[in-house]
Amino acid sequence: MSSKVIAVINQKGGTGKTTLTMNLAAGLARRGRALVVDADPQGSAGHWVRMSSDERPFPTSVISVAGPLNREVERFRRDYEYVIVDCPPTLEGASAGAAMSVADTVLIPVLPSPVDLWGSVRMSRGLEDARLRNPDLKAFIVVNQVEVRNALSRAMRHALMEIDIPALDSSLKRRAIYRRAALEGCSVYDLGKPGEPAAAEVEAIIQEVFES
Repeated sequence: MSSKVIAVINQKGGTGKTTLTMNLAAGLARRGRALVVDADPQGSAGHWVRMSSDERPFPTSVISVAGPLNREVERFRRDYEYVIVDCPPTLEGASAGAAMSVADTVLIPVLPSPVDLWGSVRMSRGLEDARLRNPDLKAFIVVNQVEVRNALSRAMRHALMEIDIPALDSSLKRRAIYRRAALEGCSVYDLGKPGEPAAAEVEAIIQEVFES
């Protein structure tokens, strides 16, 4: 089975890493068998799925791993078409490097401010190191929590140009429905008409990364 491993990572917290992970996993689960690996010590992905109900279970399993992350992920590739790794909010330690060493794609959620984006410069260095072991690794910035009424500012666009990581055209807007999905242990796909605009954003990311 041909599989894809996606590592969702940023060296700082509060960027919407788990929100992107879980909704991305739900979208990918519509295309094939998907698994979330919760490599964040905070266990946010695990907490998310435990909020789900028996009537509306989350569409993917979420597991944490005890052994070396890269070996475990390689093992999961045999059984899943998509493995999404929610990485810890740091580049230090073994987990982030192990995830990038086996990933096909790295997605880096950042908030829509130049300061937050400039903080991602360290990610460029981390990717350079990872590509020494994994030369085919692709990486994209995903701008998260974009204000619905405001396009990206000129300063933000200029900051994006200064980072040596391409940004997706697709982004996630600042929507209360993402928080509701987390509280209910589901994805925006499960929230009916109110969730449709957010689900369309996730679909656009999937199509741009995997289907273009």
